[in-house]
Amino acid sequence: MIEILNGTHETVAYREMKGIKVFLNTDPEDFPLHWHTALELIMPVRNDYTVRTNGETIHVVPGDILLIPPGELHSLFAPPEGERLFMQFDYSLLCSLTGMDSLLHTLRPYRLIRACEQGGLAETLREYLEEIKKEYTSEDPYREPSVYSLFLRFFVALGRSDMAEGNKFPDISPSKQQEYIEKFMSICTYINDHCTEDLSIEKLAARAGFSKYHFSRLFKQFTGVSCYEYLISRRIAYAERLLLTPNLSITEVAMQSGFNSLSTFNRIFKTAKNCTPSSYKSLNRGTRLDTAGSPD
Repeated sequence: MIEILNGTHETVAYREMKGIKVFLNTDPEDFPLHWHTALELIMPVRNDYTVRTNGETIHVVPGDILLIPPGELHSLFAPPEGERLFMQFDYSLLCSLTGMDSLLHTLRPYRLIRACEQGGLAETLREYLEEIKKEYTSEDPYREPSVYSLFLRFFVALGRSDMAEGNKFPDISPSKQQEYIEKFMSICTYINDHCTEDLSIEKLAARAGFSKYHFSRLFKQFTGVSCYEYLISRRIAYAERLLLTPNLSITEVAMQSGFNSLSTFNRIFKTAKNCTPSSYKSLNRGTRLDTAGSPD
């Protein structure tokens, strides 16, 4: 399945359509820790499948849909027999559309839609994926724009479900909900793009137009984690990529990732990834870490 692998970086070979790759996988083969710039969707069809990412082991069953955002390191573990639908998609093709760029933050470090949960969302999304597979393998001259439109509808349905799911801001009037959702989606996107810079809660609160206390409370309601935890998670994800660059030292990685000291970086990285940055860097030399070698 992985055609081009340099260290842990997979270059996705889009052969049939620009920015889109769709295929059924039946190989009883595991795939080592890797990352790519494509967004990946995995939907088991027959038998379970196991994915390990961000220090977690996810068991996916038929009917579930797992989304792995661009840049997230992950490894795959297949059963002796089974079948699963894979799709790899260049999400940057949609990022110029309002709302699509901000949606990415809700997918990190991964997004799992269980077949038995979330009302009718899983069924709706599966129907889109099945239609994408059908169009992708057809001979229709308009199959490519059809596939693009179906991917767009897939992500719009996912985004709208997120916005409609529950009440992210229970203390805010319904008329203000949309405004607050858009504002905090914008803040998350800003953090993603500037995570290596000197970002403080005070600066982010001022950017959003709230007091520090009010901003902190609303941010956690929106994301489920504190602003500090969110920022650190993005810096760690950035550092993961840099650690796989052979000519960068651990100190250089720490500084370029936004950490103000090597000791702080080592401590936070070890807490997040259950290994030291030096051990993690060895992945690029072909050494597998115990924490990444097999599912729990």
